[in-house]
Amino acid sequence: MIRLKTKEDIEKLKRGGKILSAVLDEVEKVIKPGITTQSLTDLAEKIIIEAGGRPSFKGYKAAWADGVYPAALCVSINEEVVHGIPAPNRVIKEGDIVGIDCGLEYEGRYTDMARTIIVGKVKPGLKKLVSVTQESLMKGIKQVKPGNKISDISRAIEEHVKKHEFSVVRQLVGHGVGFSAHEDPQIPNFVDRSLPDVVLKAGMVIAIEPMVNVGGAEVDSLEDGWTIVTHDSSISAHFEHTVAVTEDGYEIITK
Repeated sequence: MIRLKTKEDIEKLKRGGKILSAVLDEVEKVIKPGITTQSLTDLAEKIIIEAGGRPSFKGYKAAWADGVYPAALCVSINEEVVHGIPAPNRVIKEGDIVGIDCGLEYEGRYTDMARTIIVGKVKPGLKKLVSVTQESLMKGIKQVKPGNKISDISRAIEEHVKKHEFSVVRQLVGHGVGFSAHEDPQIPNFVDRSLPDVVLKAGMVIAIEPMVNVGGAEVDSLEDGWTIVTHDSSISAHFEHTVAVTEDGYEIITK
């Protein structure tokens, strides 16, 4: 069931979104060769708690996982698509691309955001992967307005990615957000006529998050029960914003 948000809800989400964006800004500043992924999640959690929020990923129980997610931040490196678990012995290296994904509960409302960071000099084509993924997110967001359908978002993302000869991950999708970390509806980054094609209405809040691979679209789960990797070990990028549907278009909550 899709639950619409009131103007008061949106204002709370905007306050949380401002904090969450600042969290990723600060984490991005310290990403460099030699830093551990554990230090990144520690920093994110510290900022969130000091701001009066709660890291909504930490302790999150997903239907597919045996245990809860153990950290405030997902840190996914290179072929890891999403949900990479931070660890004290996981060190970022020159030439990595690093996806950081974070969820926040603030004033009882949830926001979600991700971006991919280039570390130093990377292999040819990876800067293009990152820029195309970010561009595809913005093209999807520009389709958000009352009366449009989710498929308009999906089509804009998929067409941009395919134009640049990358692959959209099809086993993972965006989602509603606001009253909880994950809500209806699903927001695919590809057009699939077998999926419900919901008409967008003012008051809907959605997390749009293209996940794009250099190689094939297929992904696998690691034994930790959380980390998703590309099946062919190709590099992947991920960007995400929480977006509200307004009376005349959209507002990026996590800008």
